[in-house]
Amino acid sequence: MNILLTGATGFIGSSVLTRLLDEGHSVTALVRDADKASAVEAVGASAVVGDASDADLVERTARVSDGVIHLASGKDVDAVLVPAVLAGLAGSGKPFVHTGGIWTYGSNDDITEESPVAPPAITAWRSAAEDLVRGAEGVRGTVVVPSIVYGHGKGLPNVVADAPRTEGAAPALRLIGDGSQHWATVHVDDLAALYVLALEHGTAGATYIGAGGQNPTVRELGEAAAQAAGLTGGAVAEPVDETRSRLGEGLAEALLLDQQARGSKARIDLGWEPNGATLLEELLVGSYAPARV
Repeated sequence: MNILLTGATGFIGSSVLTRLLDEGHSVTALVRDADKASAVEAVGASAVVGDASDADLVERTARVSDGVIHLASGKDVDAVLVPAVLAGLAGSGKPFVHTGGIWTYGSNDDITEESPVAPPAITAWRSAAEDLVRGAEGVRGTVVVPSIVYGHGKGLPNVVADAPRTEGAAPALRLIGDGSQHWATVHVDDLAALYVLALEHGTAGATYIGAGGQNPTVRELGEAAAQAAGLTGGAVAEPVDETRSRLGEGLAEALLLDQQARGSKARIDLGWEPNGATLLEELLVGSYAPARV
């Protein structure tokens, strides 16, 4: 298939682009400038230079595609792009894979696609676009919900790996709050495989949680990062008000959520098999360790 892809040069998008090409699909990437166009063309994709909030461009480009994966998600972008994609694909039965986020479900020790939603303020905007995609008629709309994405030294785990250190004879890494909260996690390359499976085989109106099944506490992550950095004081709790001041109210609220998920539906329905190294391994000896390049 010829797939229209947004966010192709981003952390998740670059892995999805590679996976699509490896699976034999062709890709047209909607990118913002000539440098990004050159980047996607260098790996074998075609590029359309333009703005994701240009409704006419998005609708035209979607119409001539065989399906769309949208990764450049944002409040202002989604308000324009999602209706434009649905207009371009209307009545075709073609797939449209949209991006959600695990924080939507709030604190929950066993998140599934049917769990009640309780989004923090930073992601409360997501529901409108997700509902449009799932409810679209004549389009095979699905929503992939990434948990906290890691791999290749990128993404949110750097908030842990590069956290401030305490001073003194036994320096320690400062946690996000007391570190007792769990994070649902997924390796970026495993997540890319899920996007392609949802594109190829997803059921119209379905949601698929991208969670690899490893749900470490932030304290466990911090201790791994501290060990990798040779910090003899290990990891120490940070008062919540200091975390909010350091990270900002919105991000802190999200990262303090206590979340666990298994991603069972994607395994059962789509045959998804996440097998990347765990985030703990990546922090201790992998791409987030101090020797990373």
